Amino acid sequence: MKIGIIGAGNIGGNLTRRLAALGHEVSVANSRGPHTLTALAEETGAKPVAASDAANGAQVVVVTVPLKAVPDLPAGFLDGAAEGAAVIDTGNYYPQRDGRIAVIEDGLLESRWTELHIGHPVIKAFNGTYAQDILDRGRPRGTGGRQALPVAGDDPRAKQVVRDLIDELGFDTVDSGGLDDSWRQQPGTPVYGSRGDADDIAKALSEASPERTAEWRA
Repeated sequence: MKIGIIGAGNIGGNLTRRLAALGHEVSVANSRGPHTLTALAEETGAKPVAASDAANGAQVVVVTVPLKAVPDLPAGFLDGAAEGAAVIDTGNYYPQRDGRIAVIEDGLLESRWTELHIGHPVIKAFNGTYAQDILDRGRPRGTGGRQALPVAGDDPRAKQVVRDLIDELGFDTVDSGGLDDSWRQQPGTPVYGSRGDADDIAKALSEASPERTAEWRA
């Protein structure tokens, strides 16, 4: 599968490592240019590209940049993606890092905010995952206690593509609902940072409360 990754920080870098090792054709970009990704490219075999080119031909695109950087992504960067491409949003709103974003403070979900800026539906995944776990904690399907990740999104086909990819990485998934339900996996909720199995993740999602999320932001 052809996969474009925009953002080469902890999550983006480790997804590049694992997905390339699994045999996917990975293009990776960051805000500083492909010349800064030489070491990652040599390590993984991924192709370093400009952010404007990362999605070209990609069936899956991972947007893994700080939320405050989303408006600075190149205009039309998804135009060259494969038809029906699944776009994964790994982002979180951290006011102390991103500054106060009024519409999010007023209740707009952070992934809806990202959708508005990039002009494409997203699937929210990996946003509460420790980056090192992507390298270290993957297990074969059927392994008892296999770590699970919540996945939210509105497009069933795109969501299944993402869930299948996560399974390939060695993790179970729990469907956490449509994107309007993605607040259940935002920072400040019980599932955020959980390393539990599918039952644990489902329970944590059910115990989420908007009030707790608001308290965390404050």
